[in-house]
Amino acid sequence: MTVTDTAIDDDGYKVETLSSPKATAPLVDTPRSITVISGKMLEDSHSTTLAEALRTVPGITMGAGEGGNPVGDRPFIRGTDSQASTYLDGVRDIAAQSRETFAVESIEVVKGSDSVMNGSGNGGGSINLVTKQPQADRFAAASAGFGNASYKRFTVDINQPLSDFIGVRLNAMYHDQDIAGRDAVWQKRWGVAPSIKFGLAGPTSLTLDWYHMHSNELPDQGIPYMYIIGNQPAINYQTAPAGTDVRPRDAFYGLVDRDFRKTTTDAMTARFEHTTDGGIKLRNTMRYNNTSQNYLWTQPDDSKGNVAAYGTVGRRANSRYASQTGLVDQADVSGQFSTGVLKHSFAASAEYSWQKSAYGSYFAGYNPATGAYTALPGSISCPTATSGTNYNCTSLANPNPNDPYVGTIIRGPANSRTLANSTTWSASLFDTISLGEAWKLNLGGRYDHYLTNASAAVAAPYTAARTWQRRTDNIFTYQAGLIFKPAKNGSLYVSTSTSAVPPGSFLAQGSEDNAVASATIDPNTLKVQKTTSYEAGTKWNLFNDALSLTADVFQTRTTNARYTDANGNVAFIGTKRIRGFELGFNGNVTADWSIFGGYTYMDSKVLNAGYTVTTTVVGTGANAVTYVGSAPAAATGHQFPNTPKNSFTLFTNYKVTPKLSLGGGAIYMDKVYGGFSDSRTAGPNGVVTIAKTRATYVPSYWRFDASASYDITDQISVKVNALNLSNKLYYDQAYATHYAHQAAGRTVIGTLSVKY
Repeated sequence: MTVTDTAIDDDGYKVETLSSPKATAPLVDTPRSITVISGKMLEDSHSTTLAEALRTVPGITMGAGEGGNPVGDRPFIRGTDSQASTYLDGVRDIAAQSRETFAVESIEVVKGSDSVMNGSGNGGGSINLVTKQPQADRFAAASAGFGNASYKRFTVDINQPLSDFIGVRLNAMYHDQDIAGRDAVWQKRWGVAPSIKFGLAGPTSLTLDWYHMHSNELPDQGIPYMYIIGNQPAINYQTAPAGTDVRPRDAFYGLVDRDFRKTTTDAMTARFEHTTDGGIKLRNTMRYNNTSQNYLWTQPDDSKGNVAAYGTVGRRANSRYASQTGLVDQADVSGQFSTGVLKHSFAASAEYSWQKSAYGSYFAGYNPATGAYTALPGSISCPTATSGTNYNCTSLANPNPNDPYVGTIIRGPANSRTLANSTTWSASLFDTISLGEAWKLNLGGRYDHYLTNASAAVAAPYTAARTWQRRTDNIFTYQAGLIFKPAKNGSLYVSTSTSAVPPGSFLAQGSEDNAVASATIDPNTLKVQKTTSYEAGTKWNLFNDALSLTADVFQTRTTNARYTDANGNVAFIGTKRIRGFELGFNGNVTADWSIFGGYTYMDSKVLNAGYTVTTTVVGTGANAVTYVGSAPAAATGHQFPNTPKNSFTLFTNYKVTPKLSLGGGAIYMDKVYGGFSDSRTAGPNGVVTIAKTRATYVPSYWRFDASASYDITDQISVKVNALNLSNKLYYDQAYATHYAHQAAGRTVIGTLSVKY
C-alpha cells in the first residue's frame, strides 16, 4: 500500500473490512459496532489464546465453566454468553474448547444481535477467527519465547509459492508453561496447520487446509467464596473473593494426582472461489471438524458452608468426557450492480450444517457384582481438613495439592451420556444500497430451518432404553440500518438487528436454558429465545484513513428466557435488558504511534427472572402447619452477571527509532457479579419474607502490561513482554456460587524472532 506521513503498513492495527463475503460495505459504512483485533495487535499484546485476545476489547468478560457449561472459551459480550456464537472463517465453530491464535490472522468481534449473519446465537454478539492462508509472496518466520513460571513457546510460519499457480503455508506451535502466582498448575499444547492453495493469482482458486491442536493441562478454577447464604452475617452482605482472610494467593485446592484436562481439535476445510469478469464472486466453503474434551477438575466448593464454619474446602469433582462432530457447507455469492440511480453491494448465502455431540461424566469406580457406579465427590461437609476419603477435604489456609489420590477414574457407561444432533438449512440475503453520495441503506435477512434430536442420560443403573426427543423450528432474523455520510471518511447511523436461539441448537456446547434433552419437559412446549438490538452511532477515519474512531449507544432486550412461574412451572417470562454506550479507537495517530482500545458503559437489568416457590413448615407433628408462597427470583431487578458497568482498554506501541519500539497496555474492569441468592420463608396467605440476600462478585481492578522490541537486523528481532506488570491480584471469572477464578500474576516473556 502507499505509505504517507500517517498511513499504517500492512501489519498495522487498523482493518478496513470484515473477511466475510456477507459484509457488503467497509467498516466505516457498516451500521453496527465491530472491533477487529489484527495480527499485529495479537503479536504486540502477546495474545496466544482467544481468551487473552478478547481481554483487549472493552465490554467483554470471560465466564466460568460450571453449571452445565463445559470448560472452554466462554466470552460474555454485552452481558450475554456468546460461547456458542464463535466462528472460524465465517463457519460455525460450536465445540467447547480453548482456542489458540498461532494460525489466526485476525479476530472479528461483532456486537449486538447477530443471528442474521451466522444463524443461531445469543444476543450479545459473535466472534469470528480468520485463519492464515497461503499468499503469493514467499516468507518464513519463527519465534522462540522464554519467561518466568517455566514459560516456553515456539512458533513457525512458512509461506512458500511452489509456482505462480500453487502455494503452501505451514503454521506450527508448541507451548509449555506454569501459571505465575499459582501453585501446581500447568499448561501444555501443540498444534499444526498446513494449507495448500491452487490458483494463487485467481480468478479461480481452491484452498485445502487442516488444523490440529492438542492440549494437556492441570486446570485451575481458583478460590472459594467466603460465605454461603446459610452462614453469612444476617445483613445484606455481598461476598467478594478477596478480603481479610487466610486464603493464600497461590493456593491450589485441586489434586495433582486426580485432576486433568485434555482436548483435541481437528478441522479440515476446502474452499473454492471464483470471480467472474463482471466482478461477481462465488465462494463455497466446506468444513468437517471433530473436537474431544475430557477433564476432571476440582471445584473449590463452598456450598456446605465449610469455608466460614470450619476453615476448610470441599474438593468437589466436576468432570466431563465429550465429543462433537460437524459438517458444514456454505455457498456465497457477492458483487455489485445498479438499478437506475441506486447502487447495490449484495451478498447471498445458502448453508447446510450437520452436527452431533455426546457428553458424560467420570466415576470413581465400578462394582461388577452389583453393577453400581461410584460417584466422584460432590458437595461435602468438611468439619476437618482430612474429612472423607481420598482427601476430599483440605485446609483453606494451607491446601496440599500433592495429597495422594488412590482411587480410580473411569468413564461412565454409554447410557450415562447425553446425546444430541442437529441439521440446519439456511438462506440469507444482504444488500447495501447507495442512495446518492450521502445516504446508504443496509438490509439483511436470514431464514433457518432447524431440526434437533436429543436424548437425556438414562438414570442409574443406566440399563433402561433411551428416549429421544425431536424439535423443529423455522426462524427468520434480520438487520436494517440507515447510514448518513457527511464526509467520505465518516458516517452517522441508526440500526436494528435480531437474534434467536431455538431450543437445543447449542447441543450442550454452551450456555443454553432451552435444552431439548430433558426427561421432564415436552420439547414442543419450548419457545425460541429472541433478542432485539438497537444502535445509533458514528464512525470516522482520520489521518489519511490511518486511525478509526467510533462511538455508539445501544439497547439489547432478550425475551422468552426460560424461568419458573409463580406456580413452580416452567414458563417463558424471562426478560433481560441492557443499555449502554461505547467509544473505540484503532490505528495510527502518526506513522510511528499505534493505539487500540476503547471504553464501554453497560447499564444492565434483569427485568424478570421468574419466581421462586418457597415451602415452610412451622411446628411439628400434628401441630405442623405448611405455608407455600412465591416471590420474584433473587436476580430480578439486579445487574446482569458477567456485565461490568464500566470497562476500558488501551494498548499502544511507539517506534522510538526505526529499530526500537516501546509499548504497553492498560485494562480496567469494573466489579463483575457472579450471581444473586437469598434466604426466604413462606408465611400465612403465601406471604414470603426475605431474611438475607447475597451477591457474589469479584472486585474491580486495573491491570498494566509493557513491552519493548528491538530489530537487531532486518531479519532478527528481540522482544520483551511484561504481562500484569504490577503483579496485581485480580479475578477474571466470577461464578454464581462456589468460586472465582484467579488470574495469572506477573509474567515476563522474552522472544527471539527470525524472518525472511
